[in-house]
Amino acid sequence: MVAIDMTTASIIYVTSFVILLIGYLTAISSKDVIRLLISLEMMFGAVFLALIPLFSVAILANAAFGIAIVTIFTSSGELLILIAAIGILDRQKKDIHTNVIKIGGDRV
Repeated sequence: MVAIDMTTASIIYVTSFVILLIGYLTAISSKDVIRLLISLEMMFGAVFLALIPLFSVAILANAAFGIAIVTIFTSSGELLILIAAIGILDRQKKDIHTNVIKIGGDRV
């Protein structure tokens, strides 16, 4: 197992936190399904990015496995949110095609 130093782990955690924060802020302010999907995928990717340093240390491998299980459940929740958003869009617009969705959440 390859171990990484603390500086590399810190850089990975900071990058993960920034991506997660951008994803949260985008999800909160999204007004269309496309932005919501992108923000949810960013949050999901950030969580997996945070797992990389945990698997590189043998002592933390069990904790990393537990966190990976939580991440899988988080991903399932993300998918349910996406399905609900598409369902709500279908009820409002009676169509889920992307040409019905406002571009960038703004009126054109």
